[in-house]
Amino acid sequence: MREVFFYFFAALAVLSGLLVITRRNPLTAALYLVLAFFALAGVYVLMDAFFLAAVQVAVYAGAIMVLFLFVIMLLNLGPDDLPPIMTRRVRWLYAAASAALVLLFLGLDLGRRLPAPTPGAAGEVGAIAARLFGDYLLPFEITAVLLLVAIVGSVALAHRE
Repeated sequence: MREVFFYFFAALAVLSGLLVITRRNPLTAALYLVLAFFALAGVYVLMDAFFLAAVQVAVYAGAIMVLFLFVIMLLNLGPDDLPPIMTRRVRWLYAAASAALVLLFLGLDLGRRLPAPTPGAAGEVGAIAARLFGDYLLPFEITAVLLLVAIVGSVALAHRE
């Protein structure tokens, strides 16, 4: 049963990702991106990484999408303001490449069972914290400083106007 849900969420993520890049309306594309984020959160839940699923929903489907929608509304782009996405030839090329990938994956050994998640998997809070504040402390601190600089810069720009 777990495999059925995995393939459902994986197909939903791929399909909604394709819909993101093929929609002409930016608002519609952003909503399909939210659907892709929720599908990935479903995959995380199936991997017993509940914390990563919660972070996926809170950070990406919540905060990042609010930022994307704010920028889309601020720019006020309509479908007529955007360049054409694909010509007919490019659409056929994408369709042929997608069909080739599907045939390639179907040709692989599908009789294999998905491995069961191991206890203490990488998605648990303790494992993430140990890696983040142990091996990756310097990149974490650099990211924090860059975010602080971005916040101070945006406040300074907003205060100037």
